[in-house]
Amino acid sequence: MSSLVVHFELHASEPERLADFYGRVLDWRFERYGQMDYWTIQTGEGSIGMDAPGMGINGGLARREGPPPEAGAPINGVVVVVGVDDADARYAAALEQGGAEAMAPYDMPGVGRLAYFRDPDGNVMGLISDVLSDGSDVRAEAPPED
Repeated sequence: MSSLVVHFELHASEPERLADFYGRVLDWRFERYGQMDYWTIQTGEGSIGMDAPGMGINGGLARREGPPPEAGAPINGVVVVVGVDDADARYAAALEQGGAEAMAPYDMPGVGRLAYFRDPDGNVMGLISDVLSDGSDVRAEAPPED
């Protein structure tokens, strides 16, 4: 068996607040899992499900057991990067909804347009789009596979 990533988890001091934030910024849906301080995250159409293969993964949201990360502190964990149509628009939405800048949008030729923000609980989340700031699509520029 390969070692594919199949699930991610976010941790939050106030899970309901973070569910609301990501619902507005990324259109994710959250559902409480029983009576636990845990919510499932449905990231959208095309994600892997228990009954279907997919191109993306879903996750979970758990109540944080300790203090949130401090602003300016080094990352202590994994950063999830979410594929979006418009990295600049989603980044702006994150800031408008109470997130903070981690790294402003920038182009990485041959890769895409990237941006990183801190959510209201201090977690860093990345965004990537296939379209660069000049309107070119990195998929159209990709060299043919051998």
